[in-house]
Amino acid sequence: MGRYGAALLLAAAGDALGFRAGLWEYCTAGARIHRELRALGGLGSIELRPPEWPLSDDTVLHLATAEGLNSAGLPPPGLEGDELLQELARRYVAAMGDMEGRKPGPSSILGTSQLRPGEPQGYRIPFNPTGTGCGAAMRSLAIGLRSGCGSGLPMLIRVSIESGRMTHHHPTGYLGALAVALFGALGVRGEPPEVWGAELLRVLPQAWEYVEGERVAVEDNAAAWDFFGDSWRRYLESRGLLGGGSAPQVPSLPTPEERDAEYVRWALGGWAGRSGHDAPMVALEALLAAGDSWEELCARAVLHGGDNDSTGTIAAGCWGLRWGLQRVPPGMHRHLEYRQRLCDAAQRLHALAWGH
Repeated sequence: MGRYGAALLLAAAGDALGFRAGLWEYCTAGARIHRELRALGGLGSIELRPPEWPLSDDTVLHLATAEGLNSAGLPPPGLEGDELLQELARRYVAAMGDMEGRKPGPSSILGTSQLRPGEPQGYRIPFNPTGTGCGAAMRSLAIGLRSGCGSGLPMLIRVSIESGRMTHHHPTGYLGALAVALFGALGVRGEPPEVWGAELLRVLPQAWEYVEGERVAVEDNAAAWDFFGDSWRRYLESRGLLGGGSAPQVPSLPTPEERDAEYVRWALGGWAGRSGHDAPMVALEALLAAGDSWEELCARAVLHGGDNDSTGTIAAGCWGLRWGLQRVPPGMHRHLEYRQRLCDAAQRLHALAWGH
C-alpha cells in the first residue's frame, strides 16, 4: 500500500477511532477516553470495524470528495471546472443518504439540502453566518492528494473553497478546507509540517483574490474573513513557525488534561477542533509533536475531549501520507468499513495526480 492508500485508510482510522459510534466524539474529557482505551488493551488490541467502530460522516463525505475528483478529474488551470464542482455537489447530496448513525453536522445537513446539482450555479448556497464548523475541512485532504505533485495551486484554491462552501459558506468554515487540501499537497511534495502553517498564511491573500473575483456574497465574506488568518498567525507565532522551517516550539503537554486545556484556548464555543480554523490547527500540533509515532499522534489528535474524529481524520491522513502503514497496528486499518472503496479511491487519485 503506497502513501496515498495509507493517507486515505488512516484518515478513516482516525475518524473511526475518535468517533467510536459517538461515544468518544461527544466525550468532553480526554482523560476518560484514555482510561477507556487502556481498559480495551490499547491501540494494538483494537479492531476498527462496525458496529463498535463505524465510520462517521467525516469519511463518508471524504469519500464523496475523493470519488468525485476521480470521476470528473481536475481540469487544467484556466478552465472553469463547473463539471467537477457539479459532480462534487451531486456526490455530497447523495452521501447524505448514508448518514444513519454517523452524526452529520448541522451545516452539512443544511448545506446539502440547498444544493441543486445540475442546475446553473447549483453547487452554490447562500452565505451562512453560522457555517464556521469543520465539516468542510474534514473532507478535503483528497483535493491536495489529487493536485499536489504539480503547480496547480490556483485549482487547489478554487476546488477547496468551492467544495467547502457547498456546505460551509463562511470563511472560517471553507478556509479549513483550503488548509487541509494545502497540507495534503505539501505532504505529497515531501514538505515537512514545520512549513505548512507559514505556507497557508502565504496562500490566504490568493484565496481572497479568488473569493472577491467570484463576486458571491463578497461583503459578507469580507466582514468575516480576518478571523481565520489572525487565529493562525497567533498560533504559528506561539510555536515559532511564522517564518516556516524553524524548529517548532511545541509544549510537551504530556497529559490529556493539559492537551484539552490547550486546545480549547483556540476553539469557538468551547469545543476544541469543531471549527474550520482549529481542526487543522489541532491536527498540525499533533503532527509536529508526534513525529513518526502513531501512538503519540492518536493520543494528541484523536483521543482528546473535543471534536476528535474530525481532528483525527485530518491528522491521521496527513501522518499516513508521510509515514505509511508500517508503524500502525494492523487492526487500525485492515477491517475498516468501506476499506475497498478507500483503497480504490487512493489508487485512482494517485494515477490521476501522477499520470500513471
